[in-house]
Amino acid sequence: MSTAAIDIVIPVYNAPLTLARCLSALDRCTIAEEARVLVIDDASPDPSIAPMLENWSVRSRLRPKLLRNPINLGFVGTVNRAFELTHGDILLLNADTEVTPGWLAKMRAALASAPDIATVTPFSNNAEICSWPQFCKSNPVPDQPDEIAAAFATANSPIYPELPTAIGFCMLIRRQVIESIGNFDQATFGRGYGEENDFCLRANAHGWRHILADDAYVIHIGGASFSTLGLAPGGENLQRLLARYPYYSDAVARFIDADSLAPIRATVTRALESARNATNT
Repeated sequence: MSTAAIDIVIPVYNAPLTLARCLSALDRCTIAEEARVLVIDDASPDPSIAPMLENWSVRSRLRPKLLRNPINLGFVGTVNRAFELTHGDILLLNADTEVTPGWLAKMRAALASAPDIATVTPFSNNAEICSWPQFCKSNPVPDQPDEIAAAFATANSPIYPELPTAIGFCMLIRRQVIESIGNFDQATFGRGYGEENDFCLRANAHGWRHILADDAYVIHIGGASFSTLGLAPGGENLQRLLARYPYYSDAVARFIDADSLAPIRATVTRALESARNATNT
């Protein structure tokens, strides 16, 4: 596996409580030598965001770089700015996530497992087709995420199942793919939603694949940041996506119907139950 540091990018817009939890978990669970951290505040109007980020940057052993957009660019514009400012493989991390021990090493190992992998997504409580324990559900935020992460790490040897697309809440992208197909399509998808699906489908057309790091787990709260701008799944952006890729809905439906991830989820559930039973005896 490459020893080059990953560029972790966190776009921020308001939501100070979830942001604080995200940054605390990142500090606790990320090895400084493995990552360069870039946080971009998308002109948050909440006056608590700037001092929170400044105070965190002074304390954090990750030595993060902080930027603030002079005007609000939206999620897509902020991510595209990050693409231009970084040079390594890039991990887009939503500000409403909480990482767990070993998360980054597992995702890096997944990306390094084959040269044609474009993106890597971890399991989560709230990640659509990558959700656990209930598939395609927004499961509650767990009380003991480290315990769950340990079950994911030990229950199965990772097989890195292929996904129709990445799930954007925590998305590791190979730099070579960005150089090959370009940035997120802001002209089509505007401020956000659908852009990561389009990016993945463009990558597919160039021979790249998307996989699940089935031994990694990251909490996703969901709907806590850029959603306050009125961004939501579906709507016009979904219609734009389907107009460009009319086969996409059927491909996702087939993946859901097959549910090839069910044995992995079940094994993790059993491993977690066994660990808890052993602790209670």
